[in-house]
Amino acid sequence: MFLTTTQDYSQLSDDYTRVEQAIRFLETNYKAQPSLEEVAASVNLSEFHFQRLFTRWVGISPKRFLQYLTKEHAKELLNRSQNILEAAYESGLSSPGRLHDLFVATEAVTPGEFKSRGEGLAITFGFHPTPFGECLLALTERGICDLLFVEQDRRDTALSLLDRRWQQADLRQDERQTAPIIRRIFSPIKEGTGGPISVYLRGTNFQIKVWEALLQIPTGAVVTYQDIANYLGTPGAARAVGNAVGSNPVPVLIPCHRVIHKAGDFGGYRWGTARKKALLGWEMASYSESKL
Repeated sequence: MFLTTTQDYSQLSDDYTRVEQAIRFLETNYKAQPSLEEVAASVNLSEFHFQRLFTRWVGISPKRFLQYLTKEHAKELLNRSQNILEAAYESGLSSPGRLHDLFVATEAVTPGEFKSRGEGLAITFGFHPTPFGECLLALTERGICDLLFVEQDRRDTALSLLDRRWQQADLRQDERQTAPIIRRIFSPIKEGTGGPISVYLRGTNFQIKVWEALLQIPTGAVVTYQDIANYLGTPGAARAVGNAVGSNPVPVLIPCHRVIHKAGDFGGYRWGTARKKALLGWEMASYSESKL
């Protein structure tokens, strides 16, 4: 279970760095079916310490977690997820347990605002540890406009990406304002509490439709790019859906990591396949545990 203090997030973020290294090792060596000892050695830990660290991060053993990262399990999830988007739409909800699954209010910028690239807009941003590594969160008065993971400790790269997206905006760093939103995104909450989080999105009409469809995918489920294209009534647009998914400006909050290839391959991810598998594995494991 995720914790809520800044110190706890820092610890989870540090733990994730080792977990990500372990997942990358398994991505490279999965055919050899490495033992727990070999995986632990790949991150310079003993079996005991690796098992304890991993369990602290995800709540279950490394062996159980890694079962959720196999192609066969992904196929099984896809088989269970047939028409999941339609079912979620008909029921009027996604899945309880996390804030973005309860409700996210999306507000697209107007064509004029899109063209202005943020002119006259004030954006407050901050850097924060999360259970999946450090991120940059950016806010406007109308909602979250960006969530960027910091890769290889390069905060300047993340800030440069934000600046390019909103070239004319007034960027102001203030972690005091962004920290409460981080806690709402990454902390589990009781069903029906917390209220909506608004996101302020720049994108084409098609991209906005795809991102809204992503909000219908429940925790513990995955769908394919083709599923989303069918859901939108554009069955020939699976490739365009993939491009829109890859352009999602607020990962985790809008769960683009829950979209995989129809063959069961996890596919790419803007923030690295290891992070995508970590997100999916944690959600699948947590969802499975909650059903026991």
